Amino acid sequence: MTLLIIRHGESTADLLDVHEGRADFELTERGHSQAVAMSEYVGEHYGISKIYHSTLKRAAQTAAHLSDATRAPMFPDDKLMEFNNGLIAGLERKVVKEKYPKKPVPLHTSIYEQESMLEFRYRAEYMLSKLLSENDDEETIAVVTHGGMINQLYRAFFRLPVDAEHFFYTGDTGIHEWIITGCTRCVARANYLGHIK
Repeated sequence: MTLLIIRHGESTADLLDVHEGRADFELTERGHSQAVAMSEYVGEHYGISKIYHSTLKRAAQTAAHLSDATRAPMFPDDKLMEFNNGLIAGLERKVVKEKYPKKPVPLHTSIYEQESMLEFRYRAEYMLSKLLSENDDEETIAVVTHGGMINQLYRAFFRLPVDAEHFFYTGDTGIHEWIITGCTRCVARANYLGHIK
């Protein structure tokens, strides 16, 4: 099985310099252009059969472009949403720095009405299990989601500890290509952005 893990395009939150998370911002004009370019690239180089995507607008809009280019059906799933950042969602970064400073908390708890890191990791584990069990070994499946969720999916994919201090960067509409053959898991491509002019 091949999984294409794809981040959404630029959103209006990027221009406003606010914390996004669960704040439901749409793609910018540039974000739509990025999504179209990514979709054309995927359509030319892969034969995807399904598109799973986050229900937040920026990911759903990116997935819609991919569906238009490939004719693959879309499967929305709330579990692919970005980290639930609670009271911080949509706030300016300088406001968050003053009002909601970072504090270390145990993995099973949270602050500022956020989800815990264990809950976030569980969503990634659930989705990876779902993707692997619902689809055939020969299929190529696209997943359109968010930077934070992509990090959690990587940790689930590599079976890393929940508190592992690893960060996997993804640019706007960056593509990660994962290949699963039996028990072997391989990253064939990470954060591919060649479609962006």
